[in-house]
Amino acid sequence: MQFTLGIEEEYQVIDPATRELASHDQKIVEMAAEVMNDQAKAEMHQAVVEVGTNICRDIHDAREQVTFLRKNISEIAGSLGLRIGAAGTHPFSAWQKQLITVHPRYDEIVLELQDAARSNLIFGLHVHVGIEDRNMALHLANSIRYFLPHLYALSTNSPFWEGRNTGFKSFRTKVFDKFPRTGIPDFFDSVAEYDNYINLLVKTRCIDNAKKIWWDIRVHPFFPTIEIRICDIPMTIDETIALSALIQALVAKLYKLRTSNLNFMVYRRALINENKWRASRYGLDGKMIDFGKEEEVDTRVLIRELLDFVDDVLDDLGSREEINKVESILQKGSGADRQLAVFEETNSLEAVVDFIMDQTVAGI
Repeated sequence: MQFTLGIEEEYQVIDPATRELASHDQKIVEMAAEVMNDQAKAEMHQAVVEVGTNICRDIHDAREQVTFLRKNISEIAGSLGLRIGAAGTHPFSAWQKQLITVHPRYDEIVLELQDAARSNLIFGLHVHVGIEDRNMALHLANSIRYFLPHLYALSTNSPFWEGRNTGFKSFRTKVFDKFPRTGIPDFFDSVAEYDNYINLLVKTRCIDNAKKIWWDIRVHPFFPTIEIRICDIPMTIDETIALSALIQALVAKLYKLRTSNLNFMVYRRALINENKWRASRYGLDGKMIDFGKEEEVDTRVLIRELLDFVDDVLDDLGSREEINKVESILQKGSGADRQLAVFEETNSLEAVVDFIMDQTVAGI
């Protein structure tokens, strides 16, 4: 198994003079089409641009592609007098001022979801790992759910919302929780059970297709991948690649267990949600529950246990060097920790935005 990768990042488009979010009227997407085909896409809000890699054969290919995308989108934005930023929420821009992209799909979503959609001004990282067999993909997704809060804590990068320090390390999912069909999914016993669920929602006009299921992890409805969607967009390329490498390694490890007739324990959504809440609120500085021991454990300790858990697949994947950068996140803090440190030092949300914009293109 190769465990190919696909990585999608959502960037803020920022006016460098005001530090406010700015509409690019899809000009960035139009100009990007000339150098990266269809790898840049419009999103519902005009102050967002989404990019996606092609299929990456390994983590080194992924680093090259993510760097290429950030560099080119940054340069295109710069040619329009704009900049990009990678954080799960903007520190102070108000969603009420942001323009919605004119498109039948977005019109339909806003008509149905109203202010839940209009206020959904958030920015995430989606990582796909290639798994051809849907039965295997569903089994792995069931198991990966337990580790989603660990990944989320590492990615936390949205402490501010509309000019306030929210007290959360990631407020992004609190915003997204207003949408239906979000969060940690239930456990599904079989692909047939999962397909019956989808078909019932389509039949009863809850959704028109399976892409309107926005869970933190899903067996992708159209691609042969598992898609992990829980993470805030990380501020730096190093963080995006470290998280992607960890996600890939986790899939590979659980696949190895499954094909050796060994299984990882599957836990109920209600329990996993307790850890997701803690990750959102405290990030790396809190405790999460070790359900095997039935006790609280420091989040950093649990993440280091996760690193030990996947260690035996890293050399086959060629990802040890990138995975080692997870330790740097544990020591320096997540994007949220670094945003808060800048704010504590400067008492200026504009300074936080400047920091985000600079970090987004660091190392390019």
